[in-house]
Amino acid sequence: MSTTQMKSTDKTSVQTIQEDESAFFDTTRLKWIPWVMEGTWFKLLKVDTKTGGWTMMLKVDPDNDAPVHGHVGAIEGIILEGEFGYGDDRGSALHFTWEPAGAVHKPDSPNGFTMFAITHGPLVGYNDDGTIAAVIDGKLMYEMAKAEGAADHVDAKFPGVD
Repeated sequence: MSTTQMKSTDKTSVQTIQEDESAFFDTTRLKWIPWVMEGTWFKLLKVDTKTGGWTMMLKVDPDNDAPVHGHVGAIEGIILEGEFGYGDDRGSALHFTWEPAGAVHKPDSPNGFTMFAITHGPLVGYNDDGTIAAVIDGKLMYEMAKAEGAADHVDAKFPGVD
């Protein structure tokens, strides 16, 4: 197996491209906003207006098991503190999680957790009888953050949303 290593030199002919906006945002500037179920909180970081996905920080209170929900797009994340899982399949601080598109599950977290998450499409929440309770997408997330004054840093153009 070969390994490629990159190194910096002063002799490169490739020019860097400076973005118009900063590559960094201080998430501590955002307040935690109530999310779609009691005892959950979020900080919206970005939205993808094409896929309906979004990037957020999510905080879940202890003993707050999620309802059954499905993923239209995959979700990936890093657990920052606490733990959650599905029965014996569990992750804790600094564990990476990948939940594929099409997954339908019911996670639990006895002690609560905080995570950084990227969704690659909407979530679908289900009622106990299997009917759809809610569809959570980037537009809804943006509207929720905007209503709380916590979306000024998000560049998103959705029809019908100022």
